[in-house]
Amino acid sequence: LLRGLVAIAFGVLTFTQPAISLAALLLLFGAFVFADGVLHVWTAISDKERENRWLLLLGGLLGIGVGLLAFLTPGLTAIAVLFYMAIWAVATGLLDIVAAVRLRKEIEGEWLLGLGGLASVAFGVVLLARPGTGALAVLWIIAAYAVAFGVILTVLSFRLKGLAKKIA
Repeated sequence: LLRGLVAIAFGVLTFTQPAISLAALLLLFGAFVFADGVLHVWTAISDKERENRWLLLLGGLLGIGVGLLAFLTPGLTAIAVLFYMAIWAVATGLLDIVAAVRLRKEIEGEWLLGLGGLASVAFGVVLLARPGTGALAVLWIIAAYAVAFGVILTVLSFRLKGLAKKIA
């Protein structure tokens, strides 16, 4: 029940405070990448027996740099993440469309795969064309998921409580 209520609260807060939600998400990303970078550098320096420790050091320095960049220029970080998502959506969408065309003689309902691919391409194009709107849309999707997930967990908790009474 508590997980469900927290998820609902998170979703509602994300809907009502999208700018703060995006800022918090970017700060968490920056903190994670920075900490990961520091740990990589520490491992590279402390493990003198490791043959390719320069790779750990390089990866760690990159993580520290990206983490600092996320803290110092959160707007740039948001746009970079958004463009990454957009490119991924377009690329996977196109691959799904190609797969649907190639599978049309082997499976039924291949048009659904193609339609899903088209939706991914459209989503990616919208993100590329209107990144500000796209960032807000992504936050709304996260918020909608959190609310739906929270409601499901809340309902489940009451059903399980009722089940526990029947068993006892």
